[in-house]
Amino acid sequence: MFYRLLALVKKELQALFRDPQTRRLLLAPVIMQLALFPFAATLEVKNNTLAVLNEDQGVESYELLQRLERVQAFTHVLQLTDEHDLEQCMGNQKALVAVRFPADFSRRLAVGDSSALQVIVDGRRSNSGQIAMGYIQNVLRTYLDERGTLRGRPAPPSELVVRHWFNPNLRYVWFVIPCLVAVITTTSTLVVSAMSISREREQGTFDQLLVSPLTSDWIMLGKAIPAALVGCGQATLILTGGVFIYGVPFQGSLLLLYASMVFYIVALVGFGFLIASICSTQQQCFLGIFSFIMPAIMLSGFASPVDNMPHWLQVLTWFNPLRHFIIIVKGIFLKNVGWEFVVNNSWPLAVIGVVTLTAASSLFHRRTA
Repeated sequence: MFYRLLALVKKELQALFRDPQTRRLLLAPVIMQLALFPFAATLEVKNNTLAVLNEDQGVESYELLQRLERVQAFTHVLQLTDEHDLEQCMGNQKALVAVRFPADFSRRLAVGDSSALQVIVDGRRSNSGQIAMGYIQNVLRTYLDERGTLRGRPAPPSELVVRHWFNPNLRYVWFVIPCLVAVITTTSTLVVSAMSISREREQGTFDQLLVSPLTSDWIMLGKAIPAALVGCGQATLILTGGVFIYGVPFQGSLLLLYASMVFYIVALVGFGFLIASICSTQQQCFLGIFSFIMPAIMLSGFASPVDNMPHWLQVLTWFNPLRHFIIIVKGIFLKNVGWEFVVNNSWPLAVIGVVTLTAASSLFHRRTA
């Protein structure tokens, strides 16, 4: 059975690189963009979490904190107890920005001295972080001006110390390259897996495979392996180019990256087979693929943060494998996350893969019965 499967994989690879139709792309449906773009693609920063480490416990720090809580960009304020909580909070992306009040903040402001207020921004979400920083700076400037007016003297100078974790210089390419690993893998895997079946059906050779010694499940496996090889190959090219050409640091483990990619490709293959089982022709299959790809990209957090979307749309993104894999890739690339982080974000991919493959297999059995 293994040699029969290997022969099917070899045939699929030959057909893939010989047939130019599988390399063509279609534009995404305009209707789908109009339906989702106003909700998913927004440059506003809202519904984010602000983490606060208050080592001061003075009146001035509490007053400034109350003003920060009223900023529209932050709907949740997470109180931290020590520096370890701060590292865990920012490392696990529980907050977009963290504000740290030093122990002498209120005392120094009371006597008119300058006081340093540290703000830590998650560099993995550089655009949102910079906008949120502007809100914080505006609140701080207004607060100091009001204090100076009430006391009848100029506002004391204040120093705002900003650190961007995981992307110190806020280089946009550091954000784009990890996301491209996920996006390009999505496109190639879906096209190869779905088009291999629709091509066979349209050319009339799919029935020949059904009468071969291979069962329908083995046929699906034989068509999934080439898609996985193509997806991994393109991801490797992007990874290599990002590291050696663009200088994006790869902080994590290649083993964890490719292990998580297996779950991601399984989920994508499941969607590809599901699309192919519904469509009858290659043209329909192409439209089905790109009807899935464009919403998946918009709802993945690549173009705009998922936190900015309506709640019902955030729930819908859980069924989007691209959302989970982008989190994994950026974490491995820029933060060197461990296996626990990867597992927590990989199990939804496994669930999506099982559900889609089961549904696709059921439809295949019905149509070939």
